[in-house]
Amino acid sequence: MSFFKTMPEPIAAPDENLAAAQAADPVAAQNARVLALLHRLFGEDAFTDVHEPYGLLTLTTTRERIHGIVAGLQQEQELQFHFLTTMCGIHYPENLNRELGMIYHLHSLVNNIRLRLKIFFPIADPVVPTLSNLYACANWMEREAYDFYGVIFTGHPNLRRILNVEDMDYHPMRKQYPLEDGTREDKTDLFFGR
Repeated sequence: MSFFKTMPEPIAAPDENLAAAQAADPVAAQNARVLALLHRLFGEDAFTDVHEPYGLLTLTTTRERIHGIVAGLQQEQELQFHFLTTMCGIHYPENLNRELGMIYHLHSLVNNIRLRLKIFFPIADPVVPTLSNLYACANWMEREAYDFYGVIFTGHPNLRRILNVEDMDYHPMRKQYPLEDGTREDKTDLFFGR
């Protein structure tokens, strides 16, 4: 049976409006049940910055815990997160000691549940454990994150550039370069709303 058919209904909230809102929004109710299970499996301190943009449960954790959490979600028999939809690098240069990050999208095809996990780390120490031993598709996605953002995946079987030439000495998706050439004279800002 599915996880959501066997789970008991959540305990009635003291606020009847909250209970009515959960009944009216089944995605929010599903996310609340998934979050409760994640807290039971990994502890409430495993996740920070929990939110649901467009109904997608999104949690932030640490790079030290990401491999264990993803492995646990993959092996967990009720949720069955057997599909890594995507993983990608991100760069926020304004976030001190959290400039680089990785985003992981997991999908339970059996229960039709999607989950987004995020981790952040300093640009000076861009080391993250590989997930290629859990999901074969992570191999190329990690190579892409290495190629474009410089994230180093420990334990990766073949970490080298995948789309750019090997002798590049920079990572082109980092926000270290201006988007436009400030010396251009053939472009009028009038047409670009500036």
